[in-house]
Parts: sequence; C-alpha cells; structure tokens
Amino acid sequence: MSTKENVRRRSRRNAGRASTKTLRRVLSVALLLGFSGSSIASAAEVDKDAKEILRSMSDYLAGVAAFTVDADIDNEVLDQQGQKLHLNSSASLVVQRPGKLYVHRIGGIAEVELIFDGKIMTLHGLGRNAYMQIDSPGDLDQALQNTRIETGLDFPGADLLYSNPYEGLMYGVESGAYLGSGYVNGVECHHLAFRTPEVDWQIWVQTGDTPLPMKYVITTKWVTAAPQYSVRFRNWNTRPAIDAARFDFSPKANAKKLKSLPVSPTGELDTEGN
Repeated sequence: MSTKENVRRRSRRNAGRASTKTLRRVLSVALLLGFSGSSIASAAEVDKDAKEILRSMSDYLAGVAAFTVDADIDNEVLDQQGQKLHLNSSASLVVQRPGKLYVHRIGGIAEVELIFDGKIMTLHGLGRNAYMQIDSPGDLDQALQNTRIETGLDFPGADLLYSNPYEGLMYGVESGAYLGSGYVNGVECHHLAFRTPEVDWQIWVQTGDTPLPMKYVITTKWVTAAPQYSVRFRNWNTRPAIDAARFDFSPKANAKKLKSLPVSPTGELDTEGN
C-alpha cells in the first residue's frame, strides 16, 4: 500500500467514526419513501449508476483548469459529558491547476489560510499571526499529501481537490448505492452513498451537464455516536478570473514562523492559543 493511499485512507477514517445497521436503515427509509429495490445496491456491491455518476463528477472536476467555490462545514464532536455538538465554519477556495491553491477558513475556533504557490505550502493562523511553511515543489496532489504527512492534519473533503478524485474516493469502498435525486441549496442532485470498513460517506452531485459536488458527508462508524463531518458547496465558478497575487504570501510585521502549528482536540488548527 502506497504512502499516498495510506494518507488519504487515514484522512477519511479520522474525519469522524455508524453501526453496521446503517445501510439497512438507509434501505428501509428508501423503501418507505418509494424507491424501487433496483435503485438500491446490496451490501456487497457498488451500484453501476453510482459509479458512473461519481466518475463523471471526477472527470468533470479534473477537466476544469481553475475554479472557485465557497463551503459551509459542520464538524460533529462529543464533549466530555457525551453531548454531540456541531462546530461550524465557512471556507472559500481558489484552485488553479496543476499547482495553485488558496483556502480561507473561518470558524469559532480559528481563522486559517492555506496558500500553495507551486513550491511552498503555507499554513497561516491569522488570529495568532503565526505561520508554518512546507517545501513542496510539484502539483497540488503532492502538496496536499506532503502537508498531511508533515502536520498530521486531516483535510476531510480534500479528495475532491485531487487531479483524480474518483481514485481517492473509491479507495476501500465495499458497497455503494444510488438513492435517487434530492435537492441541496435548491439544486437538484444525484444522491450517492458508499461504505468502507472505517467510514460511510455520501455525496450529492448536481444533475445535468455540470456534475459538481454539492454536499459531502463522512460518518465515522466505530466511534461513540457516529460523528459526522459534512461540507455544503455553493457559488461554484469554473471560469473565474484569478489574480496571480492570490497565491502569494507575505507575513505581516512581527509574524512568528513556527516549525508546526498545534492541533486542537477537535482536529482543527489551534491558531488562537499562546
């Protein structure tokens, strides 16, 4: 098993941990809502339609030279009393293939920038005025892989940023189902559900000629309360005008350059600490 496969598998596993009855519940609900049995994959196969839709999404994303998108992120955690809490954040992404990335993410815990200029990945904690940098000449795939290895951070949903999203998303998949259509932010989408040994995940893909991902949910099965990590995408622009300076990073006065940025117990960058 390659390092790349290990890193991407670990990322999805750590994003959150449903019992083995989850798919049965999905099937029961689907049947109650009127889905035909032929539209639901059995627990031991991947439905052909689900694979084809996921591949069309992957091919479409891979063929887009540049894009911008906004995202709303929900990360479920359990407190020490066992109460499930939602940590909410929003992000804006700018991608220019093969090797440029800008992410600005803001939430209740931290405000962070990720900037990749084709040579160096910068993780910048704005509230702390601190940053770390990772040398990573090459494409975005390599930069994301190197950042995960160097920092130990997981980037749930980052599989969608790779040059071949299908390969990473399908790694370890044991079964998959096409659950018909649904709506996300008022947009009609194909609803797909997949299972791996460690996590279950779902994705909603826009119908029509622009099969963009609109929602992505990861459920970690073997942790109490099966916490979820979900991302809703909005404001897709596949023909953006991007200022080349968007991928430049210049530290502010008195900024601290660190060898690492601490990670909070929730898996987020702790950029507000001392």
